[in-house]
Amino acid sequence: MPNIAIELGKLSSNLGVEAAYGEQQDLDGVKVLPVAATWTGFGGGSDDEGNGGGGGGGFTLPVGAYVRRGSEFRFAPNPVTLFVVLTPFVCVAGRALARVVKSLKKKRR
Repeated sequence: MPNIAIELGKLSSNLGVEAAYGEQQDLDGVKVLPVAATWTGFGGGSDDEGNGGGGGGGFTLPVGAYVRRGSEFRFAPNPVTLFVVLTPFVCVAGRALARVVKSLKKKRR
């Protein structure tokens, strides 16, 4: 019986770059290469009697796309992903700033 962990490792080795970067698309002379962040996880095991099992899962987050128009080459971020990523950062930064201001007000008294 094959080792399920080795088989899952072989399967997941193809998911990295191929899943993160899609195929280049040509749209009216503009070349677009989509970019995504991917996470995958697999697990498996067996008991002393030879009963085994395994499973896995993955997640892909569209980050944006590289866009090429003529000689211009730039990265265009996905606005939804940018909003989702920046929201917690802005909340934490706002709370930290509020604590700094509160601390400075106490020192003035």
